[in-house]
Amino acid sequence: MTPVLAASSILELLQQYLSPNAAYLLAAVLHAALVLGFFGVAPLIYIWLERKVAGRIQDRLGPTRVGGKFGWLQTLADGIKLIQKEDLCPEAADRMLFRMSPYLVFVASFAAFLVLPWADGWIAQNLDIGLFFMLAIMSLEVMGVILAGYSSGSKWALFGGMREAAQVVSYEIPMAICALVPVTAAGTLSLMDLGRIQSGPFLNWMIFHDPFCFIAFFVYFVVATASVKRAPFDLAEAESELVAGFHTEYSGIRWSYFFMAEYASMFAVSGVATALFLGGWNTGLGLEETVLAGWREAGGPWYLLANLLGAKVFITKGCLLVFVQMWVRWTLPRLRIDQVMTTCLKYLLPISCALFLGVAIWPLAVFKLTGRSTLVNSLKVMGTDIGRPMSERSFVPGVPQARHAGPVEAQATPVAPAPQGTDRAGAELRVPAAPTLVPAAADKVSSS
Repeated sequence: MTPVLAASSILELLQQYLSPNAAYLLAAVLHAALVLGFFGVAPLIYIWLERKVAGRIQDRLGPTRVGGKFGWLQTLADGIKLIQKEDLCPEAADRMLFRMSPYLVFVASFAAFLVLPWADGWIAQNLDIGLFFMLAIMSLEVMGVILAGYSSGSKWALFGGMREAAQVVSYEIPMAICALVPVTAAGTLSLMDLGRIQSGPFLNWMIFHDPFCFIAFFVYFVVATASVKRAPFDLAEAESELVAGFHTEYSGIRWSYFFMAEYASMFAVSGVATALFLGGWNTGLGLEETVLAGWREAGGPWYLLANLLGAKVFITKGCLLVFVQMWVRWTLPRLRIDQVMTTCLKYLLPISCALFLGVAIWPLAVFKLTGRSTLVNSLKVMGTDIGRPMSERSFVPGVPQARHAGPVEAQATPVAPAPQGTDRAGAELRVPAAPTLVPAAADKVSSS
């Protein structure tokens, strides 16, 4: 087998030809290039898809002339047009901040993709606190929004930036709390481990773990839609009310960076929802424990094929959630900014806190009533693992379930035959023998 097919990762392949430092550096560059490729291509497809979705919902055709019957190249033509436009900067603007803001938004959205688990073992950075890293990085996007509105030298852009900042910061709180609901049930912040936990039938997905996780998925989807500034929560960017909001003074390629980051963030929050609630790269058909586990164990091209299937499943789930966000935009009317803030602070925030409290109490209540901490027998998330050390759990983070046979059973220690007798009732009585010491322990006892 060739080294390319035998390697299970880019780093493992490069280490066969380069020094460790050079291999790590080149692997990082390749990982960033792969993520950036998806980051750049996905918005092109989503912009075309949204135009088609909007056209169908409003009984129109959408793009039809560029790129054949379905207008496949319409978004690419728009990108070429934006590149050719003049890059304007208002005289009253702070030039350095004005030019830097689109890149800050772009980089914050791009960095969130580094911890998305595309398949079992396919991740740019497998962090133990991957979820917190992603939420923290995506929150930096609001800094670019504030700077864009402030540096434009326009009161309309400043008002739009302040409204946008208030909305995004407010909705990040219930989004993080809802994300912690499945994390509390699973016991890990690693998105890779969360995907491995949910392998097997679809009942193993966290959305079916308990009623609180089920409701948390829909609440998370609502607040995530608002956090990425999508309708009906997009009054801060409403063209008819605020002259496009914080990016009013931008034109050309810099203007396009804001929208590229927005569409990429739509998939980012959808990818988090997929990893937390919808099984990640798992099909939900039980193939992971029957077929795909054997392919991954075989290595080489079989490992590559299994992960390609997993990546396709993960991307498909994320794209379906993005499609729902587009569907909602062209179906529901836009909310006023006071209604946007009221919905978050008076309704979604208390609901998310109640869900977080409920998922913490749920295993104890179910255990009190049924004798086990989950109602679904096939679920391996907590089950009998509640309160047990990680080394004794049936799932070990970082090890796929298909390869892990569960806790290591204690080896039986041979014991000497015990004397037998009868008790007063005439029943057989066995006296337990003294435990046999292992050689190391026996030496310590004799030396003492």
